[in-house]
Amino acid sequence: MRVHSDARRVVITGMGIIAPNGQDLETFWTSIRDGRSAVAPVTRFDTGDSPSKLAAEIRDWKPGEFMDAKVANRLERSHQYGIAAAKLAARDAKLDLTEVDPDRVGVVEATSVSNYDAAYKGRRAVDQRGHRTVTPSMMVSGYVGSGSAEIANQIGSRGHAITCSSGSSSGNDVMGYAANMIRHEDVDVMVAGGTEAPLVDTIFFGFATSRAMTRWAGPPPEAMKPFDIRGDGFAMGEGGAYLVLEELSHALSRGARIYAEILAHGRSCEAYHPMAPHPDGMGVARAMEKALRSAGIDREEVDYINPHGSANGVNDLAETRAIKKVFGNHARRLAVSSTKPITGHSLAAAGAIETVVCALTLSRKIIPPTINLQQPLPGCDLDYVPQRPRPYPTRVALSLNSGFGGKTSCLILAGWPR
Repeated sequence: MRVHSDARRVVITGMGIIAPNGQDLETFWTSIRDGRSAVAPVTRFDTGDSPSKLAAEIRDWKPGEFMDAKVANRLERSHQYGIAAAKLAARDAKLDLTEVDPDRVGVVEATSVSNYDAAYKGRRAVDQRGHRTVTPSMMVSGYVGSGSAEIANQIGSRGHAITCSSGSSSGNDVMGYAANMIRHEDVDVMVAGGTEAPLVDTIFFGFATSRAMTRWAGPPPEAMKPFDIRGDGFAMGEGGAYLVLEELSHALSRGARIYAEILAHGRSCEAYHPMAPHPDGMGVARAMEKALRSAGIDREEVDYINPHGSANGVNDLAETRAIKKVFGNHARRLAVSSTKPITGHSLAAAGAIETVVCALTLSRKIIPPTINLQQPLPGCDLDYVPQRPRPYPTRVALSLNSGFGGKTSCLILAGWPR
């Protein structure tokens, strides 16, 4: 593995998670490792005659444990999840922001549909009771960039705060952005992550009618089946994940624990179709190739891929073809496992959540399984680590996520120490 000695290296020193399968790292990781799915019948609203009735919801949510009640009352659920995850990440990193230069700490947030509920409530209030019912807090919560500003206010970051919205690839994109800001000496620390609260009836029903979501009527934990011939779409999820990214010497100077190093990021857009991927996975392949070139590593050093794995046959097959194209014969030696059947697909937050999965895979030396995989889809013939976790001294992990419009983002992480 080649290391660019003149570059400012970026490491992960803290992680915070608010997910359907765990609101702390250990609970989250145990469910990922053991393949315990959080998918269950939707309780947030009446699914009526919708063909899709399952999702991974966050239950027993107590925002008051992370913020003042007045703050929580004016915020969307997505903002609540983000603030909580960011505070947990800073706590995990043992990063006291009063002891570092706040102008050298930035925030970057990934989200896509999280602010839809605020806009919908405002529109409904106007229709029912007139314009005076729309409060300033509704307006602030309803704009897409508000989440990163709220997090910066809560943790005291003054470097800069920015929101990235590139669909389901957003979570990986913010990690790449954050790493570049550190490498370019704009900041020393970035609190980077994604948050999403898409379990709103109109959003849910839209995904259901588009046939993107599973219509499984059997046991809920078995609903999402990536790379399986029975796969009929994803189960929607929600939540937030934030990570503390630090310049290496900054982390070492304060004796920080290091989970993993972020080596590189690559992105692409297929410009092929508003929703469907290119059958050959050309955009997925280009994103991986860009990331590998930027990382300056040999492809044989990659041991594990956490794929988009959306349990849609067309997507799963395209992603598999892309992996084969990029890695050649080494593709057969890679472990490829999708963890979305456990967490649900949380859209823009997925990449952030799966960055946490990859970092823990590297630090714990255990590859999580692809649950519910029993009958591989023809052409999906890689090692998907079916059903059970696998102990393995993983050196390099790669996270893939793709969004509507052919946007794909690839993040490469390496174990620590290297």
